[in-house]
Amino acid sequence: MNGSPSADVTDPSRVASITAAITCVAVVGIGLSLTIPLLSIEMERMGATSTLIGVNTAIAGLASIVTVPFVPRLAARIGVVRLLVLSLTVGALALVGFKLFQSLVWWFPLRFVFSATLGVLFVLSEFWINAAAPPARRGLVMGIYATVLALGFAVGPTLLALLGTRGYGPYLAGAGLFVVAMVPLLLARSLSPEVGHGSGRSILAYVRLAPAATCAALLYGAVETGGFAILPLYGLRLGYEAETAAGLVSALALGNVMFQIPFGWLADRVDRRMVLLAAALSGAVGSALIPLASASFPALLALLFVWGGLTGTLYTVGLAQLGASLKGADLAGGNAAFVLLYNVGLMLGPPLIGGGMDLVPPQGFAFALCGMFLAYAGLVVWRLLGHPRP
Repeated sequence: MNGSPSADVTDPSRVASITAAITCVAVVGIGLSLTIPLLSIEMERMGATSTLIGVNTAIAGLASIVTVPFVPRLAARIGVVRLLVLSLTVGALALVGFKLFQSLVWWFPLRFVFSATLGVLFVLSEFWINAAAPPARRGLVMGIYATVLALGFAVGPTLLALLGTRGYGPYLAGAGLFVVAMVPLLLARSLSPEVGHGSGRSILAYVRLAPAATCAALLYGAVETGGFAILPLYGLRLGYEAETAAGLVSALALGNVMFQIPFGWLADRVDRRMVLLAAALSGAVGSALIPLASASFPALLALLFVWGGLTGTLYTVGLAQLGASLKGADLAGGNAAFVLLYNVGLMLGPPLIGGGMDLVPPQGFAFALCGMFLAYAGLVVWRLLGHPRP
């Protein structure tokens, strides 16, 4: 950061810096969760098939994978705040563009551009938060960040219900939220961290440097998207009504919100890799218990609440571990690797978990999840044995 704030989490400049970055991401989260379902609904009105809607949505992951590796270098050249404001501006214009250009031909490049701006926003915002967080409180700060972001994602669909899905209203609201997100960044521009010119490491080099942290993002991306996408189908296979099956996802999401801060606090007091290992083993055990709990809807809800909360900490604690492992320009590059692997997980999770359910219907859903968690737990154990100190 420009200046030298103390290591105390109560230092005013440090608090202002962290608050600016978290507020920006939370507002973007509201706009994003408002627009993603809106775009799917609009495409269906335009006559697109479910497959085409899915392909268009998948462009989001592709855009991040293609553009994220270049973010640290670009931020070093033009500055963190300038690149964030530029991305928010382009994202707002892209949102309005979806309504102006009511043609599926235009919606693919628009989705690519819009998603690329989101990749920039998440890489640099998380880098900013990680760089500003005091080392002794990094887990707690990341827990607060994840909780605020999750709450922001919960607000978006509510706004969409109030605004409706027709006309310019929801598009302008989403674009307006992106513009509002610029305010805290501009107010705190003197506190933003500097990326500096890095070592030119590749994404794979960052995975080798911090495998437990970066692969936590890969696993979380796969589990989060696979769980949210396939869990309602699992509920239907169990014989529940569609509305009841959708309620399973709500239990998962609520647990995710409730567990972030306590586990972030815990990660500041023990080796964060041990917390990651505990989350992975809990995820494996919870997955293995899903078939047993599926006989009782209340038991399944309770299990998914706890399971969702424990596994959701992978992202939070993974980010905190990344901040402890990397510094300066390497931290920016590591954050880019983190976001990229999360997006790879987004693309791999649904087909792997859905494929498991098709192979062993319906409990293959749980078995596929369990296998993913055990594979990651093995990686963390290997890392702990080879590098006993964090």
